[in-house]
Amino acid sequence: IRWSLYNPGAKFLDPVTYNAVVTSHALVMIFFFVMPVMIGGFGNWLIPLMLLVADMQFPRLNAFSFWVLPGSLYLMLMSNIVENGVGAGWTIYPPLSTYSYHGVCMDLAILSLHLAGISSIFSSINFMVTISNMRSVGGHLLALFPWSIKVTSFLLLTTLPVLAGGLTMLLTDRHFNTSFF
Repeated sequence: IRWSLYNPGAKFLDPVTYNAVVTSHALVMIFFFVMPVMIGGFGNWLIPLMLLVADMQFPRLNAFSFWVLPGSLYLMLMSNIVENGVGAGWTIYPPLSTYSYHGVCMDLAILSLHLAGISSIFSSINFMVTISNMRSVGGHLLALFPWSIKVTSFLLLTTLPVLAGGLTMLLTDRHFNTSFF
């Protein structure tokens, strides 16, 4: 990406490959690094320590939300290998994500984002329940980190179903000839 930006006239990457590289980089960084590591990883490590409890409220839900991610990442990586890759931008821009531009690779990316959203929803539920129900007996004040995880979990619970709805509408536009976008 940097080489293409450094030499604007050079043909190091064709436009389709450049869009695929930018899209895959953005989606992997957002849905498979920032959200799982910053929220899931640090949250699962620090929330029980800060609340003085042994584990999260629902450890099996926590494990399920973790083990959905490798399958989702596999589908995302497969979407980059199949055809020319997903080159619709990190927002999955609807004119570029139609069936005339992308085939199976876009379907794999949409399924991958659905699974990553399910994982984040379940971990957000676990964080909110853990922080609400497992405070220490004498401690009515929470530290800033549990508050930030609780607010972030609330925001994820309100926005990820909207993302899933938008992805489902895009999927119906692609396969069932609806006209949402």
